[in-house]
Amino acid sequence: MKISLEMNDGTILRELGERLAHARLERNLTQAALAEQAGVAKRTLERLESGEVAAQLSAFLRVCRVLGLLDRLDALIPEAKPGPMELLRLQGRKRQRASKASVQKSARVKEGSRWSWGDPS
Repeated sequence: MKISLEMNDGTILRELGERLAHARLERNLTQAALAEQAGVAKRTLERLESGEVAAQLSAFLRVCRVLGLLDRLDALIPEAKPGPMELLRLQGRKRQRASKASVQKSARVKEGSRWSWGDPS
């Protein structure tokens, strides 16, 4: 999802958190390893990746919005796009045609007839 001016802070934080998590997983890092390398608590990283509202980050977003820099955050952590192999794998799953509705002849009720318990039909 592209970050836009119409998005609220919570939506932007969640999108950035998902992008951070994706970037971490692409580098095959655990949350604990990344937190240690970044010098932050693991819980802080968990909060960032989940998009939980953090007062400082929300304030940062508000300042960026006022300065007209919010759209530049999109370049900071680019949106994850599927690779060529993933696109090929997903391509085979596309639905190609609709199927007919299956109606069993025995389930059809003849016009004017009524079914009741014990009727042989």
